[in-house]
Amino acid sequence: MTDAKFPPGLLVSAPASGTGKTTVMLGLLRALCEDGLSVQPFKSGPDYIDPAFHRAATGRASFNLDTWAMAEDLFAAIATQAGGADICVAEGSMGLYDGVATRGRSGFGSSAETAKAMGWPVVLVLDVGGQAQSAAATALGFASYDPELPFAGVILNRVASPRHERLTRLGMERAGLPVLGTLPRRGDLVLPERHLGLVQAIEHPDLETAIAGYAAFLREHVDLAAIRSAARGHAFDAAGSLPGPPAQRIALAQDAAFSFTYPHLLEGWRRAGAEILPFSPLADEPPDPSADLVWLPGGYPELHAGRLAAAARFRDGLRAHAETRPVHGECGGYMALGAALIDKDGTRHQMTGLLGLVTSYERRKFHLGYRRAVLHEAMPGQPAGAALRGHEFHYSTILDQPDAPLAEVMDADGNPVPETGSLRGNVSGTFFHLIAGEAG
Repeated sequence: MTDAKFPPGLLVSAPASGTGKTTVMLGLLRALCEDGLSVQPFKSGPDYIDPAFHRAATGRASFNLDTWAMAEDLFAAIATQAGGADICVAEGSMGLYDGVATRGRSGFGSSAETAKAMGWPVVLVLDVGGQAQSAAATALGFASYDPELPFAGVILNRVASPRHERLTRLGMERAGLPVLGTLPRRGDLVLPERHLGLVQAIEHPDLETAIAGYAAFLREHVDLAAIRSAARGHAFDAAGSLPGPPAQRIALAQDAAFSFTYPHLLEGWRRAGAEILPFSPLADEPPDPSADLVWLPGGYPELHAGRLAAAARFRDGLRAHAETRPVHGECGGYMALGAALIDKDGTRHQMTGLLGLVTSYERRKFHLGYRRAVLHEAMPGQPAGAALRGHEFHYSTILDQPDAPLAEVMDADGNPVPETGSLRGNVSGTFFHLIAGEAG
């Protein structure tokens, strides 16, 4: 084990979702890059959409850090991806202290735990709409709730007027909290969303223009020098390695229907020498016939069900591969491996039929949370009996699942969940997205 000093960093968080945290994050990332810094972005928690936006803002891959799903050695291995950067900026998930009730690998999964583990002071983004001095009470509660959590200050968002700003600042001064910026209310500073949150970065109509606009807005209204000077970090015990690949040559579906793969997994696969062979089911591309494994990530197949149903070359190539070699799908990829997918209008679309799974987006049901799975049978890269950590987030309902269950799956508190995954021959699938395996 080596003792490595990482670049100083900050964690951008908020009292709750919907405060404008992501637009602040993207503007800050780009503004710091424009100032000549090499900026390493991170995402606290299991979100798989935000890292692609971070990469667009900085040009560096963004990685998830998760105290519930990751053992300390994996957490450290991911943190070392900041090597060569001048500063780290992490984006929190949900509210600063929000996590689960039962401890996971090293914690409860909150953004506050990530900040403490890395020694990163918190920049709290506060939506002060509808209040003034009272916002200071909220901020003071967040700053003092955990005395061991470093706290950099607040950015006041959606400020209505100069008078509103003056009154809100008075409250912060009384509470002894640094104000790092005040952002006037701007209706156009909103990223487009859909049912799983933000649209994907690759789908944004003009992402570069949007990020440049966020940066200009932040440069005008926040104290970038104060934010940079607040960055801290402590020596971190750097050990462990990224997860290894499930095969040598991996055909990976990558397009608007299949894009949700955790960056630390892909980086681990590449570093171990695996070849990743991207293909697009939406473009009716078959997987590379020389691949050892086909991996279908999650995404939005329910928005493209008609095109997937018509993609005969993709379907035929996948079926040919599955006759002799493994295929695995996660969430949206799992749905595409099934017999049929029913869209929001009630139209039934034929999928690849490699599994008997039938899912419906017409009958929406919210599924969200960490998952722990113990495999009944082997899946690519994982032996039978292995315990895995992951995350599930979708609205689809299972109408039929005739195949053998792949695993016993539980939520973060150990309660069983019905989405057990499926196994048929060389084909497997799960509704949870794999984050890490547990050490034996």
